[in-house]
Amino acid sequence: MPTEARPFGGAGELPLPPGCAPAPESGHEILGDRPGLRDITGPIEIGLVNNMPDAALEATERQFLSLLACGGAGIDVRVHFFTLADVPRGERAERHLALCYDDLDALLKSHLDAVIITGNEPRAARLSDEPYWHSLTRLFEWAEENTLSALFSCLSAHATVLHFDGIERIRHGRKCSGLFDHVVDNDHPLTTGLAGPWPVAHSRWNGLPEAALRAAGYRILSRSEAVGVNLFVRQRSSLFVLFQGHPEYEPDSLLKEYRRDVGRFLAGEQADYPEIPEGCLTPAATHALLRFRERALTRPAADLAAAFPVTIPLQQARPRRARSGATAVFANWLHAIAQAKQRRWRAALVPLAFS
Repeated sequence: MPTEARPFGGAGELPLPPGCAPAPESGHEILGDRPGLRDITGPIEIGLVNNMPDAALEATERQFLSLLACGGAGIDVRVHFFTLADVPRGERAERHLALCYDDLDALLKSHLDAVIITGNEPRAARLSDEPYWHSLTRLFEWAEENTLSALFSCLSAHATVLHFDGIERIRHGRKCSGLFDHVVDNDHPLTTGLAGPWPVAHSRWNGLPEAALRAAGYRILSRSEAVGVNLFVRQRSSLFVLFQGHPEYEPDSLLKEYRRDVGRFLAGEQADYPEIPEGCLTPAATHALLRFRERALTRPAADLAAAFPVTIPLQQARPRRARSGATAVFANWLHAIAQAKQRRWRAALVPLAFS
């Protein structure tokens, strides 16, 4: 059953989320000056293909919807939800997907202006061995030919450059987890108004080699000395916008993943104790987690997970800067899509010739 799109922005059906300020002025024209052109072009139709694991499924909806609402202030944005049937799911997630999501076949028949494709937790050593690889690459090829722009996060970004350019991700010796500062190339419409350093959340075991991305024609828009490339773009038939990080993450997202990984270690499902996320915790929080780590390494047992510290104080300023930067990028992205849609419609408005 087709799902109903969720509207934002200019139509005013939904308010901005609590604490969500409009994005900084980007300097971009939004929808031009021709009377009635907004009605002709219609809203921006965006598909969110949510591949995140079950525990993060609904949080990911909220995170991207919030970014689109904040960045899309003044623009009529409608969001449609899609899922890939090959992504392994539990019973609860399957029920939610059945109620709120359409499948890949419905997406391939749709008329979307843009698509957001999330990643997933890696299961296979090679991306091409993931159970959803075939569906994912079908989606990539459709997005290239049928959208004005496609945005990819984390694993989906790795899969995109592998499929189109043959660039393999590189396995790190330890998981990259934390909120890391990035320098920004401001000489691009997507990063207009974005001040550095920009903190961005990363949560991944693998990374893409910057030199290979540049050689393949990608432009790097933000990078970190600590964790490498974050935001990079390439103009294909569609503008591909790719993140190695997670601009959508909320302040406690990394901590939740860390707690999950600690639980896996205690249950014997993971060999090594996870690294504490960097750059997002207060000194008191880091101290509490180090004390718990000592207990866990001394007596690893599944029942110890219940003693994981309940209240962990997070830094405040850096997550706010992370959110402000992500909102600016999403605002610029939505404005660019609106302009491209306007140009497409203007080109189609050829005056009738009467003989």
